[in-house]
Amino acid sequence: MNRTPGPFRIVEHLQKFGDDITKEQLRYHNRRVLVSKEFTFDAAHHLHAYEGKCKNLHGHTYKVVFGISGLPDQIGITVDFGTIKEIWKHEIEIFLDHRYLNETLPPMNTTAENMVVWLFEKMELALQSAPYQSTLIEARTEFVRLYETGTSYAEVRREWMYDA
Repeated sequence: MNRTPGPFRIVEHLQKFGDDITKEQLRYHNRRVLVSKEFTFDAAHHLHAYEGKCKNLHGHTYKVVFGISGLPDQIGITVDFGTIKEIWKHEIEIFLDHRYLNETLPPMNTTAENMVVWLFEKMELALQSAPYQSTLIEARTEFVRLYETGTSYAEVRREWMYDA
């Protein structure tokens, strides 16, 4: 079978599991790999003890990016993107999307800097809980980036959370 990339061609033989590739071949390596998934949410907030326009109630369309690493399972998946989405939907987004953040988050000034640490903690807590811990191999949150606008974000990294 020719594996050299060449000009466009129509696949004549669809690879079949068990015939063309074995279960033992599915995991190509056993190295830690980072996968990343992003989400958006709309929310309102205001800042306390701040003298600027953000002291007034206002809203943003936030974007959050999670970087999660782990070791691949027997079929070569580190963390399924669907698993990250499930955690987001059931454990995190419910506190954020179309909410007044000063009311739904723990007592804090709802700055991007405070919120990104909360997001890290929520994702890390979920990854370490059942059923995720039993199905993911050494999965951990490596970074979270929270965009308040398209050009402004706050970020936290694992080493800053645990090496401080």
